[in-house]
Order: sequence, then C-alpha cells, then structure tokens
Amino acid sequence: MAESAENRVAVYIDFDNIVISRYDQVHGRSAWRKDNVYKLAPGLSDATAEQKDKVRHATVDISAILDFASSFGTIVLSRAYADWSVGVNATYQGQLMERAVDLTQLFPATQQMKNGADIRLSVDVVEDLFRLPDITHVVIAAGDSDYIALAQRAKRLGRYIVGIGVAGGTSKSLAAACNEYADYDSLPGIRPAAHIVADLVVVPDEAVAATKAPRRASTSSAVSEPTSTSESDEAIAVAETATSKRAASNLLVRALRLALEATDSDWVHGSALKLQMKRLDPAFNEKALGYSSFSKFVKSRANIVELDESTQIHLVRLRE
Repeated sequence: MAESAENRVAVYIDFDNIVISRYDQVHGRSAWRKDNVYKLAPGLSDATAEQKDKVRHATVDISAILDFASSFGTIVLSRAYADWSVGVNATYQGQLMERAVDLTQLFPATQQMKNGADIRLSVDVVEDLFRLPDITHVVIAAGDSDYIALAQRAKRLGRYIVGIGVAGGTSKSLAAACNEYADYDSLPGIRPAAHIVADLVVVPDEAVAATKAPRRASTSSAVSEPTSTSESDEAIAVAETATSKRAASNLLVRALRLALEATDSDWVHGSALKLQMKRLDPAFNEKALGYSSFSKFVKSRANIVELDESTQIHLVRLRE
C-alpha cells in the first residue's frame, strides 16, 4: 500500500453489484432474484419478516469500504451508482449521505440499459482523471469483469488502482488488473460471510463433529501442513479450502524464489515477501484465508518455508 499525506483518493461504488453479491454470498447463488428482493418497496414496507431478516444479515457496511479507502490518503470524491428507488438500496441512503457520498441515480434496467452502471461509472472515472490530475488513487468497489478495461486505462494514466469486491462475485481478471485488491470479507470490522452463514444454519453438535474430519481430509491433496486442535486452527481449516490452500502455498513459493533471486541472499524480509506476493496476485490476503497476521500464514507453511523470529525483522527462507 502506497502511503503519503499527499495522496488524494477517488472512490467509485457499483452499489447494486456490491449489495447483490453480498446477499448471494450469504444466502446462496441467485438468492437475490429467487427471494424477489429487488421488488421490495422503499423502506421494505411490503417485506415479510423473513425477507427483512435476510436483508439485515446481508447488510453491506459502507463505512468499512470508505474507511479502507481512506487508508490510502484523503478521499476527495466518492460516488455510489444504483437505482435508488429499489427498496433495499433506499435503506442505505442515510448511511451514504452521512459519509458525503454522491448518490448517482440509475433508472430501472431495460434491455438497452443492462450495463448502465458499468458505463456511467467508467465514463465518470476517466473524465475525473483528466479533469482532476491530482487524484493519485482510484478505489473501485465492484466485481464486474467489465471494469477490467477501466482499471487498465487508469493504470496507464499513472493512478494506483484498488479493487474491492465480494468473494465469489468478483472476476479474477479484475483483481489481477488492479494494483491492489481486497475482499469485502477481509476489511477491518467486517464479519465474514462464513460466520454469518454458520449462525443462520443451526447444526447439531454431533453433525459438526462428524464434518470436521472429512473437511481436513479433503485437503490431503494440497501441500501437507501441521494440524492443531486449537479453536483458531479449526477456524482456519474452515476458511481454507483445498484449492485456496494449494494456490496460496504455490504463490508463497513463487514469490519467495523471486525475492531470493533479486536479493541474492538466503533470507528475505517478511514485509518484502508479502509485497512480492501482492505484486504476483493483488487479491492475496492472509486474513481472507483465516490468518490474523502474515507471520501466522507463513508458520502454517512450515513444511516448505522457515520463519526466523529471533529479531524484530522477521526473515523467511525456503526449506531445503
């Protein structure tokens, strides 16, 4: 993350995209349409108790997005794009206006206007970058692959591009097109969707015990790692799937080899290693995998890397 008191940040939120993706993440694929949430009246006056409860559990914390954006510098403009006549969207207007977010109205989608948000947001970003040359960072909260060209164009114009999206609803190509990418679940103060789903689905203790062993066994095809019976390790086992574990381990090795070759040394600073991993995959975030720190993530790969914590500067190297 590039930090400077002179950094000036512009934030653009494809609001429909974020809200719908979060709802589907919590309640299941295509749940937004199956539950007819988009048809609810402003204020959710016609919503059933079940609909209101499901909307509440999938609420998006706009402040978390803006707070994360502010970590890059001073937010000089912020816009949210949506059809604000939609009942669920209307419930966010107060929260957005309190944070001085400009609400851009997109009229109900038609066959000719199905990509209205993508086009309007992209046009505004390019126009703002030429009109306001002092903008250094562009934060795009959306997961649509249609924004890949926008991210690439903004990077060519010399801006630092940060993407924010909901896991499962974000294009991997969009994450790769950004300088930095963060899952909504991993933002400070956000409760991961997996925890919300666990609360919504009441599972008997016997069933939980029966499912733990198969879950760990399913990771046997990935890089083997030490197991533990602690609660924190059990949470990590849930957060990491076999695919994500293998991908993260491979990314770690690739980044470490590159860093070792560049420094011509046996050890690499942990901070430099994480930076190299972010360069290779802007979507990498150890917290999204269930680790509270990068050091804990590295320790979990003890069979392939070695971590030296004898000094304040943590060093990492490949095991022979």
